[in-house]
Amino acid sequence: MYDIIIVGAGPAGLTAAIYALRARKKVLILEAKCYGGQITKAALVENYPGFESISGVDLATNMYNQVLNLGGELKYETVIKIEEHKVITKKNEYESRAIILATGSDKKKLNIEREEEFTGSGISYCATCDGMFFKDKVVAVIGTGKESFEDAIYLSDIASKVYIINKNGLISKQELNEIDKRNNIEIKYDSEVKKLYGENKLESIDILNSEGRIINLEIECLFIDIGQEPKNQLFSNIIELDSKGYIKTVDGVHTSQSKIYVAGDARAKDLKQLVTATADGAIAATTAIKELEE
Repeated sequence: MYDIIIVGAGPAGLTAAIYALRARKKVLILEAKCYGGQITKAALVENYPGFESISGVDLATNMYNQVLNLGGELKYETVIKIEEHKVITKKNEYESRAIILATGSDKKKLNIEREEEFTGSGISYCATCDGMFFKDKVVAVIGTGKESFEDAIYLSDIASKVYIINKNGLISKQELNEIDKRNNIEIKYDSEVKKLYGENKLESIDILNSEGRIINLEIECLFIDIGQEPKNQLFSNIIELDSKGYIKTVDGVHTSQSKIYVAGDARAKDLKQLVTATADGAIAATTAIKELEE
């Protein structure tokens, strides 16, 4: 019997473990793949307080080692089911007084050739994370409606030129007025990315427009913001999810099931950043600890 089982060893899960272990709780972390989550894919992290610049792998490893030094227990097992206070993996069953779900989410990909190769070398899934690496450079954003607009506005203050590759044309009049105020944003309507070019890093892309023409754009980074995919379906039998598959909460931490909490990108929220994930982990752990002691 554990006090707290944490499902997921990304920044939210590791932070939750640190807080729970410091409160002298018996903690088990279950992780399907490897510790660190999406942050390990970041070549450099420059927007996390306390570190001017650190690789995602190094930051995640620091968190992981802190958990181990506090006596934390991490097992690489895939969770397949949760039944009240029982967590079932492909190998074992574990009982816990409380459960924190920190399963995160995955960025949707274009699924085109060389996308994986250029990730971190000209392809990014987070404009606010990586935009500053492309100061005074030419970049492109692909997204749908609001997402591509917000990324483009943010990047227009950094990059010399920003292309918006908009597939469905869902940009409001208000957003268009805001774009018109910027002289370095160009919209490519009804277009999609078809091919990526470059040697050791991305150098240009081919886009296909509605007329069937292939246009080559020389850019230094393609920011992909076509949504995220939460990994919560296996919990749908016990907790409530929203229409997109994110975990519903009343206050950002409590799920619809007593003593099951959520932290990080697995929950429905507006800002999905490293700093908000760690904050979620701290809140989930301290809430669970308080309610267990009560």
